[in-house]
Amino acid sequence: MKKKNILKGVLFVGIGASIYGMLATFVKMAYHDGYTTSEVTSAQFMLGLAGLLFLNFMQTITSKQKLSSPSAKEVRMLMIAGTSLGCTSLFYYIAVQYINVSIAIVLLMQSVWFSVVVESIIARKLPNARKVVSVIIVLVGTILATNLINMDIELDWHGIFWGLMAAASYTMTMFTSNTLATHLPVFRKSIIMLSGGAIVVFGFLFFAQIGPMYFDGLKSLYLNFTDNTEHIHSFNYSIFWTYGFVLALFGTIVPPILFNVGFPNAGLGLGSIVSSLELPVSVTMAFVLLGEKVLLVQWGGIILILFAIVLMNLPAKKELKTVEVA
Repeated sequence: MKKKNILKGVLFVGIGASIYGMLATFVKMAYHDGYTTSEVTSAQFMLGLAGLLFLNFMQTITSKQKLSSPSAKEVRMLMIAGTSLGCTSLFYYIAVQYINVSIAIVLLMQSVWFSVVVESIIARKLPNARKVVSVIIVLVGTILATNLINMDIELDWHGIFWGLMAAASYTMTMFTSNTLATHLPVFRKSIIMLSGGAIVVFGFLFFAQIGPMYFDGLKSLYLNFTDNTEHIHSFNYSIFWTYGFVLALFGTIVPPILFNVGFPNAGLGLGSIVSSLELPVSVTMAFVLLGEKVLLVQWGGIILILFAIVLMNLPAKKELKTVEVA
């Protein structure tokens, strides 16, 4: 049995989370330069797929062993599961159009308690006391981190809605990634899931940007959702060489690879704790590069959320005794 390298696992998960935490800041910068959500997500997924296809090709020709291939049923299931991956990026990027990155990442982290609810429904079992306490701490931390008490920062309900939708789809992505076709190589599994996500992203591109240019009926339908028609125009291909490479690298290529190497070594509990670095990194990047206002009370809320994640993932006394006996 291969020995776990915990330090290596922690390092890989930490770097992956930190890189992923930078993503929303670059998305916001792309918005400032006039790019649309459709262009940002399309560039990220197209270049991400190209990068993963290349890595899969290199792995296939250099591997000394025959790599596992998915069955037709597994391909269908992974593509369906991958739609949640596309929805997460789409909803998250729409959210940062309306609210600060520092607020959007806090809303995305609501997946911490969303996952507890989903886990309880699937297992048909109420969560233990520690998880309930952790969820309460997360909710209190969220109230502080979004500054709902003082309301010194304006919160657009559109941003809150899409941020929570991103958390819900992110929760679904986590569950499906850890349960479906776990025997497949990382690159092959990621390509299939990313393909499912790309269907959602390209569908949104057609509905929100390209389609309304040519079809009046679609434009009328689209205007039922928003009055904003500024982003109904031809696709701006310059996104590929301005932000596309960074978004693909930081969003769809590097973090998944680092997580898939890091989590088996660090373990799910410790890995989840370390991956929460995404939250302070994202807020710090938004503060430094975008000049977003982050109050002391918000930092207090972020610390509470991080504490809840640590509390939720600490091993129980029974588990500790088992480890000591082993």
